[in-house]
Amino acid sequence: MLPLTFKNAADYDRVKPDDKVDLIGIKELAEGSDVTLRVHHKDGSSEDIPLLHSFNAGQINWHRAGSALNHMAKSKSA
Repeated sequence: MLPLTFKNAADYDRVKPDDKVDLIGIKELAEGSDVTLRVHHKDGSSEDIPLLHSFNAGQINWHRAGSALNHMAKSKSA
């Protein structure tokens, strides 16, 4: 699970229950980098909303491995 927050708290209200979303920037996630929430509205329009994360480099490695235990197991076998 990647904890994300809206860069602008007011953007929370721009996402509706029937919207579809994509997360942009997850594969390139780095300490201090931004993530974008691309919202696809039911009417066919879309918009990008900036998000923030608070992960440090170690937590990003754990996230990519699936868990801290997976990351430790991969590090030990390398």
